[in-house]
Amino acid sequence: MEILLQLVYSGIALGMIYAVIAFGYQLTFQTSDTLNFGQGDALMLGAMVGLSLVNAGVNYWLMLPIVILFGLVQGSLVERIGVAPAIKIKSEFGWIMSTIALGIIAKNVAENVWGRDDLKFPSPLPEAPMHFLGANVLPMEVLVVFGAVAMMLAVEFFNRKTIYGKAVVATFNDRDAAKLMGINTSLVITFSYALSSATAGFAGALIAPLTLTGATMGAVLGLKAFAVAIIGGLTSGLGIIVGGVILGIAETTTGFYISTGYKDVPGLVLLLMVLALKPAGLFGKTAIKKV
Repeated sequence: MEILLQLVYSGIALGMIYAVIAFGYQLTFQTSDTLNFGQGDALMLGAMVGLSLVNAGVNYWLMLPIVILFGLVQGSLVERIGVAPAIKIKSEFGWIMSTIALGIIAKNVAENVWGRDDLKFPSPLPEAPMHFLGANVLPMEVLVVFGAVAMMLAVEFFNRKTIYGKAVVATFNDRDAAKLMGINTSLVITFSYALSSATAGFAGALIAPLTLTGATMGAVLGLKAFAVAIIGGLTSGLGIIVGGVILGIAETTTGFYISTGYKDVPGLVLLLMVLALKPAGLFGKTAIKKV
């Protein structure tokens, strides 16, 4: 029982990381019906930039807002360079290839700047596990869960309580109507991409002390986060969280009780079932177009 509880704790922490990245997919989808398929690479860049700052002597807690700022800039560039031109000419697949291409470029740049070897990210918290409700949990895993929830709540607060956030919501509800109301929908879409990459970079800085940091770390995380977004529903924040937790726990328990070689299978099976039975996602309210 203790082992199962520990696996659940680890699965929740892993699932919340997936959820934060998937939340970034939701942000761009809601404003522009597009997705940033370089989201995993935005996470990787956040982790690598954070590692460089920490190694340069910057305190971990001061590093986090810098990484978020870096993500805002990086996401804005992705939208301006790769997405805006495709939206302008109404290219259905241009933004897909553009975001993938920019993600590959980011990975190649990272390999040349930081090298191909995985690097250790120093933990800001003690690495000794804590005993909680009959099982051990790492302090960084607790930080990951609370940090991920705090980030998503902050974005939700921004959307619901600020004038700029309401412009984002209006663009999501009806882009043409929002434009007629004087809202700069192009700027809103740029901001959604900036915020999307910022959340991914923040997630990268959070998860880095729990794993090795390298140029390839974002590929699998980005793909699994996309699966979480589809499972939970690209229109539901609650669905994103539930989907992330389900996938995280499924991976940790399968990896322990069956084999690490099969830990990806349950999540993919669930993804196929959701696509077949409820394409909008478990908590999705409308049919969406899968890409």
